[in-house]
Amino acid sequence: MTFSPKQQAVLSLLRNGGFRRINIFEGSVRSGKTWISMVVWGFWIAGSPKGSAYLMAGKTLGTLKRNVLEPMQSLFGSAFSFNIPKKEAVLFGRKIYLEGASNSESESKIRGMTLMGAYCDELTLFDEDFFVMLLSRLSEKNAKLFATTNPDSPRHWVKRDYLDNKTLDLLSVKFTLEDNIFLPREYVDTLRREFTGVFYDRYILGKWTVAEGRVYESFSRACVIPSKEIARRFSEDPPIFSVIGVDYGGSASASAFVQVVFGRGFRNVYVVSEHYDSANRSAEVLISEFTEYARRACGVFPVAAVYCDSAEQLLVKSFRQAVRLNVKNALKRPINTRINLLNRLISAGRFFVSEDCPHVVEAVEGAVWDESDTHRDKRLDDGTSNIDSLDALEYGLERYERELFGL
Repeated sequence: MTFSPKQQAVLSLLRNGGFRRINIFEGSVRSGKTWISMVVWGFWIAGSPKGSAYLMAGKTLGTLKRNVLEPMQSLFGSAFSFNIPKKEAVLFGRKIYLEGASNSESESKIRGMTLMGAYCDELTLFDEDFFVMLLSRLSEKNAKLFATTNPDSPRHWVKRDYLDNKTLDLLSVKFTLEDNIFLPREYVDTLRREFTGVFYDRYILGKWTVAEGRVYESFSRACVIPSKEIARRFSEDPPIFSVIGVDYGGSASASAFVQVVFGRGFRNVYVVSEHYDSANRSAEVLISEFTEYARRACGVFPVAAVYCDSAEQLLVKSFRQAVRLNVKNALKRPINTRINLLNRLISAGRFFVSEDCPHVVEAVEGAVWDESDTHRDKRLDDGTSNIDSLDALEYGLERYERELFGL
């Protein structure tokens, strides 16, 4: 294996017994922190008791598999194996339990455990109760926790209660993008262009920064183009497919449908049509409106899938029965993850909205951070801005982050 100077310094901590009870690898994206954390976790496990119990956790088992478990298979070969349905893994003969930590109910899954070690992927996305319970389960002598995270708000519980708490037996290892000497300079420059505002401070500079002001700082009228211009671009360079994102309205919100077209090679993204209805007269009317919208959308460009807010399963089933399209539940990834995805597209000059979609334009232009929130950064959702079109748009985009950014 080849290590950067920063990663070599981390390995020296392992050799010299420099790790503490809580060890957090924090900093920018693509800085090498997750990879070296897996190396450290593997070496530490190899030197720990075989008869003890260990745990690896992510926000969900799916993200844990994608971010850590699959890379560890390449890293450790036959010494590591995992089984998601059984929620178990084996590393150097040590049994490891696997869990998700997405909500307050997750902490009940690890009650009663006695653990020697734990590994946490993307710690700021964890439920706080789960983490508190996990620390209480690390009760064997010399037990240790290793965690990775990108910075978040300085008000986040990870920062406030742990990183800033000088009384804890805790080590923070900070990484920046420049610590990864193996990345091509062109790729690093691309990342610096894609991230803006609070996400640049956090994901490029590795700072714990408060979010304030406009959510999509780089969005301008240059992103809004006539439908004729979109048609011209499609004729010269045909796109690959389109999807529809759906957000249902409630008593104080609107129902929104947004058609998103992906350019060839996922280079550019176009919003080509929309539906917005704040009346919310009945479920029957909504189903009828969706049926007609889907018919028109398919006439604009073939629709590969429809991604609906999963909160209303009866409506999802009704939509499936009403149209001959692949209607699925939206992933509904964390809002700030979805915000960052769209911000990267806008900053890179890869996101365009048709002039025929004024509600989407208004929604992106008007989105602001909720500065009254004192716990975590949140997008303002008090009825003064159009969150519904944003949700529908994000439901259409969120499944394609890997294709859009080559992750």
